Amino acid sequence: MFTHFKNDSIRKLVIAVGTLFNNIKIVRLKKDSTTQEITIPLTYAPKEKYIKRLTQASSISDRTRIQIDVPQMAFELTDVVYDPTRKLNKMFDKYGSTGGVSYSSKMEVPYNFVFSLYAYTRNIDENLEIMEQILPYFSPEFVVSLNITDIHKKVDVPIVLNKTILTQEYEGDFSSRRMILSTYQFTAKSYIFNRVKAATNITKEFDLSLFETLGGITYDIDVE
Repeated sequence: MFTHFKNDSIRKLVIAVGTLFNNIKIVRLKKDSTTQEITIPLTYAPKEKYIKRLTQASSISDRTRIQIDVPQMAFELTDVVYDPTRKLNKMFDKYGSTGGVSYSSKMEVPYNFVFSLYAYTRNIDENLEIMEQILPYFSPEFVVSLNITDIHKKVDVPIVLNKTILTQEYEGDFSSRRMILSTYQFTAKSYIFNRVKAATNITKEFDLSLFETLGGITYDIDVE
């Protein structure tokens, strides 16, 4: 029943989501009244990793801390949920061709992929500046097109913004250094794709006979 195959469909979706946010910039005003444009680094990592870097001592020394440079952004895939509302008829196969070779695949299975995006800054102004560059594109969804397999060459995936949360994380008590954290939760309405294999016994034409009775006489009509 279980045959190994690799479509990289989930990996391609993760890359597509990350690509949406890998060019976020902020403009910082320097002391000499000039401005500095900063491209915010984006990594695939959980939120706890950055909080831990701020609140715990490093393994180098008990007194040495490795602080992360902010602003920073990170994202991660947090949940995968089957979506029965988009279920397709699994009795039918899909067909396609590349370079004169025909392929077939069972119908894809709908799943919702939940992503979380985190933006870390030292002050509220920079975090709101990041927020302004994200929210206008989701009203409430943004559609990306993915090339998954030889059959599924253009799959439109709506990415829906579910919620945005703005919080403050403190290192120690409330008088210590703080970090502003905004969290964005997205749902990508994509699919898990089945194995693609060479197609056989493809029906390219057929004859259809229709019968109609007029005036007591039955006529046979062939349709190709």
